[in-house]
Amino acid sequence: MKLFLPLFLIILLSACQSTSSQAPEFIEVSSEASTTTNAVDDTNEEGLTNLVKDQSRQQLGPLIDKSYENLWVKLAEGFNFEVPDNSRVAEQRDYYLKHPAYLKRVSKRAEPFLWLIVEQIEANDLPLELALLPIVESTFDPFAYSHAGASGLWQFMPMSGLRFGLSQDWWYDGRRDVYASTRGALKYMQVLHRYLGEDWLYAFAAYNSGEGRVERAIKKNKKAGKAVDYWSLSLPKETQNYVPKFLALIDILRNHKKYNIDLPYIPNQQALSYVNIGSQIDLAYAAELAELSLAELQLLNPAFNHWATSPNGPHNLLLPTLIAEEFTEKLAKIDINKRVRWDRYLVKAGDSLSVIARNKQTTTRVLKQINDLDSSFIKIGQPLLIPIASKSQQLALSLQAKRFEAQTSKNSATNKKIIHEVIEGDTLWDISREYKVTSKEIAKWNGFKTQKTLRLGQKLIIWKPVSTTAVADSKQFTRHVTYQVRSGDSLGEIAQKFNVKTADLIRWNNIKNSKYIKSGQKLKVLVDVRNTST
Repeated sequence: MKLFLPLFLIILLSACQSTSSQAPEFIEVSSEASTTTNAVDDTNEEGLTNLVKDQSRQQLGPLIDKSYENLWVKLAEGFNFEVPDNSRVAEQRDYYLKHPAYLKRVSKRAEPFLWLIVEQIEANDLPLELALLPIVESTFDPFAYSHAGASGLWQFMPMSGLRFGLSQDWWYDGRRDVYASTRGALKYMQVLHRYLGEDWLYAFAAYNSGEGRVERAIKKNKKAGKAVDYWSLSLPKETQNYVPKFLALIDILRNHKKYNIDLPYIPNQQALSYVNIGSQIDLAYAAELAELSLAELQLLNPAFNHWATSPNGPHNLLLPTLIAEEFTEKLAKIDINKRVRWDRYLVKAGDSLSVIARNKQTTTRVLKQINDLDSSFIKIGQPLLIPIASKSQQLALSLQAKRFEAQTSKNSATNKKIIHEVIEGDTLWDISREYKVTSKEIAKWNGFKTQKTLRLGQKLIIWKPVSTTAVADSKQFTRHVTYQVRSGDSLGEIAQKFNVKTADLIRWNNIKNSKYIKSGQKLKVLVDVRNTST
């Protein structure tokens, strides 16, 4: 299969865009972002391609349109937008065609999800061209995180996500829910289209920079007696490039034969189905029932931030269609109360929430969340629910511990043993960077999974190479962004914004005097998309 040229280039051109009118113009993605936003690596994939292509058990699902076997061909031949032959579109198209290296990966990312997106577009009688927006927005990376705080395939900002029904809490971020965020994005596009005089180019521009900004640009041109079409508006540079990128991609797909491009093959069939699980469930347990690895389940369901689905819902899992029915049958036999294991604990004299969290291997934040506590105040005799690992998790952790115990003696020969005691605010990500090792290595050395919650006072074994430095962790949740300092900013406020440590900001940016940062200064930030609240 030849590379699908246009898709690749969009990765280079448009890592992650912002969808809110509040998105600051003074922040830009660093050049590193384009190399770190790939949630699925071709060389380290958990079998998703096989999951959606496996025909050994049953067909994936009905064809959307039986006259097309390849979903990309269906889209390419179904586009109706007029693409003007102007210099701005030509510049983007030429750039796409001169960089034929990365497209296979983007198409591979799109493969599990594209059918679901096209299905919703057709159900709402919207232009098929909208299926290409996740390419421009996020390069079809459901874990994509922008410099401005936008997240998911459709790059919703927190407030715009809430506006279109995408709930966000400690357990779940609807902006990364592929199905829910698609529904929200299509509603958003319909609103923009109606609000801006049913002009799709206005709507696309507004999706990138906000409807208020586009409306002001139109009014400004009207007042000055100038033309008010999209191409005549004075908009931010990012938005001026955004629509031409999108149109150039449409042109290349529609005329792929003219440009000598072979479209990759994505079956025009339903690869994934939503299963209503009806209650909270331990993700490791769900993966076991589905006969998937935990990593595969998380790649299909990137909205879940932690070890279980949200107790408050939504109670849906996205699974390969070919195993959805079997999973549903298995799940129906499992009592709701056994899908997540809980301890019931009565508060004793001398207890505090942090002490209980430490003793029960969890965090105060989790205890507050699941017990609906507004503060850390608790009283004697008060009952608390405490989450504990499922049997499948306990067995996996036990096997891991035994396996890596055997490696300890080998490690000691060439590495220095360090004991790190977990303090308030520590995360595995922070610790891995402090010692220049990977999160996976720390988890292996201590016999737990990278998703495990650390507890205060916990002692971790770290093996530091005596003469070499370990490769930095490049796990899928990490994003490199650049923040441009605004007037009045402080390092502490910026650290809080991205949920990182001030000391890390100083270290990452080699700041000599931590008291002084100036407006316009650019700071590098390493962000874990699951832990940020921006």
